[in-house]
Amino acid sequence: MAKKYSPTFKEEACRLARQEGYNPASAAKSLGIPEATLVYWLRRRRLADQPLPAGGMPVGGDAAGADPRAQAIQIRELQAKVRRLEMEKEILKKATAFFASQQP
Repeated sequence: MAKKYSPTFKEEACRLARQEGYNPASAAKSLGIPEATLVYWLRRRRLADQPLPAGGMPVGGDAAGADPRAQAIQIRELQAKVRRLEMEKEILKKATAFFASQQP
């Protein structure tokens, strides 16, 4: 299962790499996180910092666009989210069946 990082940690990690002049590899190593994770966060931040054009999509397309490592991270995160949502759906189905059977 992928480790969850707080938004504050992500911001500080990106600040370390961008403003303090560390390259992503050394910043990630000093923080104890995978370099690909930090690269993914940095790409997302750069796109978030850009103004949105009239169409509403950031310039440059998807944050993970050209980096296969960032795409792999995004795929793992999405797969974990799908698993969690499927589990929640099953719980709701069971709860619905239970409460329906309790009706007089």
